[in-house]
Amino acid sequence: MRIVLSLGGSVFEGDANRIRNYAKVLDQISEENKLFVVVGGGKLAREFIKKARELGANETMCDYLGIAVTRINAMLLAFAMKNSAKRIPETFIEAEELSKSYKAVVMGGTFPGHTTDATSALLAEFVNAELFLNATSVDGIYSEDPRRNPNAKKFDKITSADLVKLVASTSMEAGANVVIDLLSAKIIERSKLKTIVFKGEPENIIKVLKGEKIGTVVEP
Repeated sequence: MRIVLSLGGSVFEGDANRIRNYAKVLDQISEENKLFVVVGGGKLAREFIKKARELGANETMCDYLGIAVTRINAMLLAFAMKNSAKRIPETFIEAEELSKSYKAVVMGGTFPGHTTDATSALLAEFVNAELFLNATSVDGIYSEDPRRNPNAKKFDKITSADLVKLVASTSMEAGANVVIDLLSAKIIERSKLKTIVFKGEPENIIKVLKGEKIGTVVEP
């Protein structure tokens, strides 16, 4: 099975052991599947983008800065994995070419204006992935941000069309920190991608692939 995993930048905010734990799980998954991983920039990217804005950088410049951080994070994860290519692709074509020689490919962002979630969804479409996994900082998709509203409703399942409506008002500024953004949702809808959004701990990635009911399933 061809799997694309969007992995939030929070993975890289701990020590090296945290990255190592993810690497072990991803190596395990890639023994039986063709795995593509797109990593985010996390707190470090947001800190750099904040400084760049203060220095007068526009949003496109800030996006490029964020992309650079995601690629550094991708290098860290790729170095920790046994099955991954050590070269970090900058385009989907490069990613697919590397996948012909390696069981796993890790990459960061690609183009200004695209979150790494959107990049992941586009990559899933490009490589004809059978499953798109969005490992994030919350345990699924909610009616509102559960960190701001504890009464927000969690969806066990949601259609891709309803997901588009839900995230239509999402901020698109550089470094925006959201569960899933509008472009990602639209790509999921148009490609009819089987998608699961869940809390991105290493053990949860295994649970999702075993078919355990965690997170939110996005249905066509």
